Amino acid sequence: MEIMEKAPAKINLGLDALYQRPDGYHELEMIMASVDLSDRITVRPLTKKTIELTTDSSFLPTDKKNHVYQAAELLMERYGVTGGVAIDIEKKIPVAAGLAGGSSDCAATLRALNQLWDLDLSLEELAKLGSEIGSDVPYCIYGNTAYVSGRGEKVEKIADIPCCYVILVKPHMSVSTQTVFKALNVKQAQHPDIAGLRKAVEAHDYQAMIEKMGNTLEDVTILKYPVIRQIKESMMKFGADVALMSGSGPTVFCLVKQEKRAQRIYNALKGFNDEVYLVRMLQCAVE
Repeated sequence: MEIMEKAPAKINLGLDALYQRPDGYHELEMIMASVDLSDRITVRPLTKKTIELTTDSSFLPTDKKNHVYQAAELLMERYGVTGGVAIDIEKKIPVAAGLAGGSSDCAATLRALNQLWDLDLSLEELAKLGSEIGSDVPYCIYGNTAYVSGRGEKVEKIADIPCCYVILVKPHMSVSTQTVFKALNVKQAQHPDIAGLRKAVEAHDYQAMIEKMGNTLEDVTILKYPVIRQIKESMMKFGADVALMSGSGPTVFCLVKQEKRAQRIYNALKGFNDEVYLVRMLQCAVE
């Protein structure tokens, strides 16, 4: 028996860090959406109680440092699973890119093993388990468009984002989320109107949505990596409706309504960037 789960990338339409909490994490308010760029997780049972992790990516660890390994180990221990599992990660999402690739792989593994081992856990229970591994995992359990708060563990499904094309550019660098949050000065930072953004998304008002989009972490990451600003400016120059950094970066994405224009922007960006992706929203609402 073999079970396959897709692990889609996410983008942050809005990300606001309100303050630092006593536990060291920041209190966040975010609007997240899933895009049609996915890794693939395949699981199959092993008789021996062991976890065998393989991947086609040379960047990923295949031991306890990997969130996928941690997810399998957590379920094994928590629910007394006697057998083992072989897990394969087929990577399409760039690593350390601000697109929650690792968290989405972890979430897909939890969903797949829930089936494989007949644990009969609800999505809510899986999300709670996922929060023990990483802040973005609870959102990735549910996916699609959601309002996310706390340190990422509170996920509320909202209406789907208006349909559009998404172009992602991953520059040649990896960004440490921890380092970005450490450098963030909440009092001096710009704070997007997350409530207004949510209202625009739920009203399926594309124009209002793009006007309200913003990311508190963007200025912090740009300070260290000015190329992010250059990519944003190029996207807008080529005709994007809006351009924004996702998560703590370094990936920059833009939204475009028309397919022909999206293709034109994609081709233009391919001229001077290696990692460029043209995708759709995973689930969207026709206006």
